[in-house]
Amino acid sequence: MFEKAIEVLKLIEKKGFKAYIVGGYVRDIYLSLASSDIDIATSATPKDLVKIFKKNVSIDEKYGSTKLNYKNYWFDITTFRRDIKYKDNRKPTEIEYVDTIGEDLNRRDFTINTLYMDKDGNIIDVFDAKKDINNKVIRSVGNADEKLKEDSLRILRAIRFATVLNFKIDKELEHAIKKNISNIKDLSFHRKKEELNYIFRSNNYEYGLSLIHKYKLDKYLEISKLKKLKQTSDVLGMWAQISYSDEYPFSRLERETIGKIREMLIYNKIDSYSLYKYGILISLTVGEILGIDKKKVLKDYEDLKIHSENDIVLNNLDIANILKTEPSHRTREILNDIEYKILSNKLKNDKKELREYIIKNYGG
Repeated sequence: MFEKAIEVLKLIEKKGFKAYIVGGYVRDIYLSLASSDIDIATSATPKDLVKIFKKNVSIDEKYGSTKLNYKNYWFDITTFRRDIKYKDNRKPTEIEYVDTIGEDLNRRDFTINTLYMDKDGNIIDVFDAKKDINNKVIRSVGNADEKLKEDSLRILRAIRFATVLNFKIDKELEHAIKKNISNIKDLSFHRKKEELNYIFRSNNYEYGLSLIHKYKLDKYLEISKLKKLKQTSDVLGMWAQISYSDEYPFSRLERETIGKIREMLIYNKIDSYSLYKYGILISLTVGEILGIDKKKVLKDYEDLKIHSENDIVLNNLDIANILKTEPSHRTREILNDIEYKILSNKLKNDKKELREYIIKNYGG
């Protein structure tokens, strides 16, 4: 992807414009971290980019942004700009194109995100970003209080970067966070969820939780019960352990998954029946929360006598025929009974044995 990004820079510059790779990708390169999300900043306007690339280009003239599909790789490209007005402590409502990347970088949130790279692979630093990265500190570009008033999402981003990179938050920025913390309540729950997911997925998530607690962010994020949070491979396992506002935008499948994890956690153990009922993926997540070895959960699942109702050698109609009746709620209850007893090793999944059990206990 990097090679293709360099090709994009060269194609833009060939038309007389300036273009650079900017932001997180360059920071991660400097930190020797793997990264695959490449943003480009250029003096070319969205309309100029359409002329250069002709197709596979989607533009948003209002914000000076362009999405480019170049040789099956997607790049976000923004025109050098200055944000003039913000709405609701979040979105710029008025922008002005500028001529140099230096002016463009002034609108960025933190110095660690101001490094940029030219087409020759040179990393350029105009805000002492390398110094802050070396000192492991998150520092605002310009006045921290003004930056957070412009966009309150930057509060969560500061905590996210501090968590993921294991950096400290600069004193001026920390003071501004405390001063503007209540503005978090006006952020969309989509944005809150997105930033929390970054924190939850980080191996350093406990540090992130400590910052949330330190700044009393949980109140404005409308989340609670974070103290005993255990990390899980599936981030939904972490959401299942906490309380959160119903406004958080989970899909129906996500809500069902969270609900099943919570149900299984009530038992505080993983037995044959719960393994069968909730399946291997939910069980593995619950196992992580309960501290049960993954190999044991996998082995116990493999050792189940049946893995679904379809594995039972008799079905609802078979039971009705044995009892010389019609399929009904009663025959369904009988099927549930033998299903449970097979899983509990009280019955074998054998037609003859199951038939004898049904006649003995339900016949007549």
